[in-house]
Amino acid sequence: MGLSQQTFVAARGMQANCGLVRLFACVVFLLAGMATAQSASQPGPQAAVPAFSAMAPGPVGPGWRVAGLPRQTEPITEFAIVAMDGRRVLRLQADASYGNLVFDTRHTRLGPNPVLRWSWQLERGLPASDLTSKQGDDAPVKVCALFDMPLDRLSLTEATRLRLARAISGESLPSATLCYIWDRRLPEGAALANAFSPRVRYLVASSGEPRVGQWITHRRNLAADFLRAFGHEASTVPPLVALLVGADSDNTRGHSLAYVGDLTLAP
Repeated sequence: MGLSQQTFVAARGMQANCGLVRLFACVVFLLAGMATAQSASQPGPQAAVPAFSAMAPGPVGPGWRVAGLPRQTEPITEFAIVAMDGRRVLRLQADASYGNLVFDTRHTRLGPNPVLRWSWQLERGLPASDLTSKQGDDAPVKVCALFDMPLDRLSLTEATRLRLARAISGESLPSATLCYIWDRRLPEGAALANAFSPRVRYLVASSGEPRVGQWITHRRNLAADFLRAFGHEASTVPPLVALLVGADSDNTRGHSLAYVGDLTLAP
C-alpha cells in the first residue's frame, strides 16, 4: 500500500497518544498510492466512476482498488462482482474484517449541485453496531466521499494533528471525509462525527434492519451534504479526492452481507 512498516508503527504510536486511531484506519491507508496520481494531474473534469454493472463476475475490475491496513491482522472485507436481479452488482461481505474499495477522483472540483447516486441492499446487518461508540463503530455498508479541505479552515488542534499525520505517512491525506451509512439504530438523516475522529463524519442514509430483496436508491446533493457535515469549518466545497464503498465489522466482530449498484456523480 505504499506505507513502510516504520510508518505504520509510528502511526500506531501516534494513534494511541493523539486519539487518531480511526483517522488512520479510515483515511491514511485509503490513500496510500494516491499521491502519485494527484501530483501528476491538475484539478479538472471528473472521470466517470467505473460501473460495477459493466464488469464480469468475480474480482472487481480496473478503476477500483481494495485498501486495507498495512500488516492488517483482521481479514480484509471481501468485494466481488456478482449477478443479482438481472444485473451485475458489488457484493460486500464483512466477517470481523475491515476494508474499502476506492476510486481515485484526482482532486475533482465539484459544481454547485453535484448528485451522487447509488443503490444498495442489506441482507445481513450488524446487531452490535453503535456509531456513537468506539466499540461499536462498524457499518455493514457505506459510501464515502473524501475531500481536500484547506487546513486553515480547521481548528488549531485538528490542523496540527493532520499535519503530523501527513508528515508521518508522507501522503497528502484528505482533511474531510463524509460517509453515507446504513445504520440499525439511528434514524435516516441523522448526522454525527466518527467516534474516533471529527475528520470523518456520518450521514445515515438508510436505517433499520436488513431488507432482503429490496433495493434502496439514493440521490444525494454531495455539496449540500458536505456543507451540512463540515459547514462549521468551510463555506465552500473543496476538491473531491476519492469515492469509496466499504463495510467493516472489526470492532464488533460481526458478520454482514450487502450489495451496492453503480455509483454515479453528475451535475
